[in-house]
Amino acid sequence: MGPNPTDRAKGGAKRSLLTDGAGIPLGIVVDGANRNDFQLLGPTIESIPIPRPRPTKERPQGLCLDKGYDYAQARDTVKHFRYTPHIRSRGEEQREQRRSRRHKARRWVVERTHSWLNRHRSILVRWAKKAENYVGLLHFACALVAFRASGLFG
Repeated sequence: MGPNPTDRAKGGAKRSLLTDGAGIPLGIVVDGANRNDFQLLGPTIESIPIPRPRPTKERPQGLCLDKGYDYAQARDTVKHFRYTPHIRSRGEEQREQRRSRRHKARRWVVERTHSWLNRHRSILVRWAKKAENYVGLLHFACALVAFRASGLFG
């Protein structure tokens, strides 16, 4: 028997990933598996390596998040970085999809990118003991995903 599952003392790592609308990774942060998602929101946004264009009224920048980010602190973080928050509760997206067959669930793009990252065995099962080595592997895998999405690689 292992530890009590209700004490949330999970072992392992949690990846917080930010992608664009096509699933190209923009930023990634790794922390302990027992951290709440909304606590990693600020560091994930800050991990974007390139400067992003300033949002304007004509061209706002939305940030789609799921129920795990439905907290006042997460909303404040999103507004601090000048994103327009799109935080949906559980089940709301499925109801919208049933009404309109053309509707595409936005946060599934991130889940698909996680699946692409999990194709690499050393990321799916974390063998690296040092966090820096694991983050380096994640950055390399993110670069591969972006390169493959560009169409330059078969």
